[in-house]
Amino acid sequence: MTRLSRILVTGGAGYLGSILVTLLLETGHRVRVVDNLRFGGQSLLSVWSHPSFDFVRLDIRDRPAVSASLREIDAVVHLAAIVGDPACARLPEEAHEINLQASLDLLEESRRAGVSSFVFASTCSNYGKMPDPDGFVEENSRLAPVSLYAKTKVQFESALLETAGANSMCITPLRLATLYGVSPRMRFDLTLNEFTMKMLTEKRLVVYGERFWRPYVHVRDAARAICAVLEAPERAHGQVYNVGSTAQNFRKCDLVEMIRAHAPDARIEHIERQEDPRDYRVCFAKISRDLGYSTTRTVQAGISEVARFVQSGAIQSFDDPAFRN
Repeated sequence: MTRLSRILVTGGAGYLGSILVTLLLETGHRVRVVDNLRFGGQSLLSVWSHPSFDFVRLDIRDRPAVSASLREIDAVVHLAAIVGDPACARLPEEAHEINLQASLDLLEESRRAGVSSFVFASTCSNYGKMPDPDGFVEENSRLAPVSLYAKTKVQFESALLETAGANSMCITPLRLATLYGVSPRMRFDLTLNEFTMKMLTEKRLVVYGERFWRPYVHVRDAARAICAVLEAPERAHGQVYNVGSTAQNFRKCDLVEMIRAHAPDARIEHIERQEDPRDYRVCFAKISRDLGYSTTRTVQAGISEVARFVQSGAIQSFDDPAFRN
């Protein structure tokens, strides 16, 4: 991909998108963001006047508008979605329309527009509950989604990969670990961010499924992985990559213990609940081997980052719905 390639980012005003857009502009790309601004557009203010930035407000379900936005675009990074299990559970019809049907329409319109590369933000939640509690799952492991969110991701992944050999467009799904860290469109409904905020501000935290494993990746490292794929589309074509670090798999109880250094007086209540049976440790060797990618930030450093932000006074109301999906 040429240095001045034209990239469309769907959902570019979001938690990950707003970080990615900045990185792409910094590396010389021209970027067009399409977003319905469900959570506002303040996250894009820092790039608004950049000469290589373009914005189109649209609903990803509006197929004619999406088609028009793809003119003169070389690569698509598809982030737009109803994100997370709780949001999809509350809005199941909308989740199916956006996460699956609109994604399929975007894929078809991208092909028609002659887009050369299509990168899809999927999730490690696709693995559900790993069969071997002492092992690790890899890209070729069995997928066992247990939520509507993960099911729609698996369905679109499957449709995406089916097209990999049918045309010249480079296709790459990325299964992202659970994100954390500070972003221009801040979220406090992500595990690490939420735990850190509540232990510091409420001095109390209720933890469900404390011993279930999850991998974690800083939001900036997730954006860097997308950039790595965009810089090597032919090498990544038809490949699925887990995005994160094998060393950054933790249980919720591990996170709590790390956050205690910043909130030693927080009271923790552990509750057993079977509603969320996801339990998976993930291996991230493939993306490192194929693309030379590695993460730059650790969970421990991320906790410190979020703790400093929470304690800074930059946000007055952590209950603001804008900070949650």
